[in-house]
Amino acid sequence: MLGLLDSDEHLIRRALEGSARAWTKLVQRYERKVYNHALRLAGNPEDALDLMQDAFLAAYRNLPNFRGEGAFPAWLMRIAGNRALDFLRRRQLTRQHFAEDAEEAMEQVAGGTTPFEQLADAQKRGHVLELLQRLPAEQRLVLELKFFQDLTFEEIAAQMRIPVNTAKTRMYAGLSRLRGHVEMSHAL
Repeated sequence: MLGLLDSDEHLIRRALEGSARAWTKLVQRYERKVYNHALRLAGNPEDALDLMQDAFLAAYRNLPNFRGEGAFPAWLMRIAGNRALDFLRRRQLTRQHFAEDAEEAMEQVAGGTTPFEQLADAQKRGHVLELLQRLPAEQRLVLELKFFQDLTFEEIAAQMRIPVNTAKTRMYAGLSRLRGHVEMSHAL
């Protein structure tokens, strides 16, 4: 019985009835997932926090429109992804600005067991984030959903409201661009 009282459906129903506690439980349940999604798309912690807050606010405002036909996390992640795409379209980060933000983000990330391992992990993450930032927003979102959210092409297409073949094309084009950036950085 306790599991049913803690289910997303039950918490959504209670939140719609005005329970702030139920909404808080939903936010706490998914905030890390939404934040990490936003961080990989935005590239820095401050923007990721803003996007996470914006996504939860939009979800709360649109909660009466959630029909329960799909899973709540998928619905929430679609909102977060759309908010991130809007953000990325409005704000074009310069490479200099992103590099400073990525360094700061990596300083906040705890990784390996020794300082050298932590530094190596941070550099790898920073390099991946930097490379992702060079991609167009639509390609970056597809790569995020495929490799970090482990969604199928069908799920990506449904979430982004695009054809499956478009999702595949964007992923392969993004991977090709990433490969080109990596090859160029090693050639220099």
